[in-house]
Amino acid sequence: MPGARVPGRTWTVRLTGHPDRTVSATCSTTACRMPPRSKDAAGMRRFAAIHATAHGRLAGTRPNAACTCGSAQCALHDTPVHCTGTSLLVLIHNPTIGQVWTLTEICQACARNIPHITILSPIKPTLATTPARAVEQPAPRAAVPGGFSSPEDAPDPDARPRRPHRQRRSRG
Repeated sequence: MPGARVPGRTWTVRLTGHPDRTVSATCSTTACRMPPRSKDAAGMRRFAAIHATAHGRLAGTRPNAACTCGSAQCALHDTPVHCTGTSLLVLIHNPTIGQVWTLTEICQACARNIPHITILSPIKPTLATTPARAVEQPAPRAAVPGGFSSPEDAPDPDARPRRPHRQRRSRG
């Protein structure tokens, strides 16, 4: 049926502390490879944030996605609202807790009521406008093998070797 809503998607990346003072990361997508336990909690927090954002970049927002917040009885915010507006892909992360990153498709009405969100991908309305000038887009980076391991491990196709910095010799 054209125009039918599809269920909104949600991804959750979570850090878990262990008695041996190590931290592990888990993702709700079972296909994702996660790094081994580490004593570097700050590094694992950076990894989790990058991992959640990578899901958002690769997934993108679907204009016909239903609000996941509304289907969960508005559990993401305190004030119940009627779901309205276009779909947004948002990252929810409370920096004071710092252990859970939730990436989800929600409506504009719910987004206004959720604290600590970052809108990653709003749907742009399709209006009949004059075409914009063509802007050269950078080539997409190669996908990370085996899922969303670490974006830093993916080779950058545009990377060119740089010459090492040479110091000037002083005369005198």
